[in-house]
Amino acid sequence: MKHLSEYRDGALASKIVARIKAISKKPVRLMEVCGTHTVSIFRYGIRELLPSHLVLISGPGCPVCVTAMRDIDKAIKVARIPDVIVTTFGDLMRVPGSESSLQKEKGLGADVRMVYSTMDALEIARQNPEKKVVFLGIGFETTAPTIAAAVVAAEAEGIKNFWVLSSHKLLPPAMDALLSGGELDISGFICPGHVTTIIGTAPYEPVVAQYHTPCVIVGFEPLDILQGIYMLVTQIEAGQSRVEIQYRRAVVPEGNPNALKTLYHVFEPCDATWRGLGVIPNSGLALRKAYRAFDADALFDLEVPDAPEPPGCQCGDILRGVKTPMECKLFRKACTPENPIGPCMVSVEGTCAAYYKYSRL
Repeated sequence: MKHLSEYRDGALASKIVARIKAISKKPVRLMEVCGTHTVSIFRYGIRELLPSHLVLISGPGCPVCVTAMRDIDKAIKVARIPDVIVTTFGDLMRVPGSESSLQKEKGLGADVRMVYSTMDALEIARQNPEKKVVFLGIGFETTAPTIAAAVVAAEAEGIKNFWVLSSHKLLPPAMDALLSGGELDISGFICPGHVTTIIGTAPYEPVVAQYHTPCVIVGFEPLDILQGIYMLVTQIEAGQSRVEIQYRRAVVPEGNPNALKTLYHVFEPCDATWRGLGVIPNSGLALRKAYRAFDADALFDLEVPDAPEPPGCQCGDILRGVKTPMECKLFRKACTPENPIGPCMVSVEGTCAAYYKYSRL
């Protein structure tokens, strides 16, 4: 625990909080755009430590949560195709589509398998050459390079029964959309540590330049988050805006060039629909023409009708930071982790799930 406990030192946390209170005079609204940050903020009671004029807002940081209803319905349609094995990360299993979920389809006999990595899905394809194996590509820039690597490996090995249904999202365009939308007064961003290990700091520079909104890349332990907040407040009080790295033990400005090279060798940016945010230009990833043979969208007829959100579900507003789960009439009543109405209650990184588990209100 040595290298964990040092980031959870209560005495040091109190000193950082005291510094924040000493310098923070202006009303401040900071948004975290990473679900792991959301969970850590609730788990360690960080909101309760801060002055009342310093507000933390949870944004669209859960990749499962921001996946549009239409993309969930497409995944369910794939699962219903004979001789198909659908492989997916666990959180996606229980996300409700318009009529069903992957978990329900599995209960009805569909071959839906939870995997821990894309390479697990590729191994399933190797072991089942008579089946069509489809991996559901959900996630931000952190997971997308691993899916790209699996596609490269499949091509190199001549594996012909492996496809990807890509619903990947890129975070910086969503941050731009949140600021340009004008619904929220966001003073600064607590930026995702894991994503930034891949993309580096350059993608945040346009946000800072256009909107004069500071960005600090932050780790996930309580002292990381408090230090990141202190760095943001310091910039805001001084009237400054720049990209800074708090999470220096993992993040470097250039990111991971090898991962980025693999990612953009296989994928290219495309417009994508986000739950709660709508279509955001160049915020998704589509397989390049050279890898179209691995694109499930090109193989199967996956057209599905647009479907409305579940009646009463406020997940879209919550993902934009416009509302909190407490403002949803379904929260803790009809919508619980055992019976989720929307994806924000399904994923462990979802804002509703974090409120449900940790909030004392």
